[in-house]
Amino acid sequence: MKKTPLRMCVGCREMKPKRELLRIVRTPEKKVEWDPTGKKSGRGAYLCSDPGCLKKARKAKSLERTLNIAIAEEIYDELEKQMVQKHDG
Repeated sequence: MKKTPLRMCVGCREMKPKRELLRIVRTPEKKVEWDPTGKKSGRGAYLCSDPGCLKKARKAKSLERTLNIAIAEEIYDELEKQMVQKHDG
């Protein structure tokens, strides 16, 4: 039996199966973007697909700490838009 890899959501701090979470990646070019494939190279952080978790991570700056980079408001807004589309989709 294969073990399911678990990752912690940087918003709610809960351990969940990796497949259920969204991966946010800081690429080697220092860009922060959503990684739908989970295979992009760079430093990754995981978030629940709930926009509420993104709000918590934004408020606590936990996404910035995990990725070791300052994140502009526009990037947060773009991530939130993508999350809402995925949630409704």
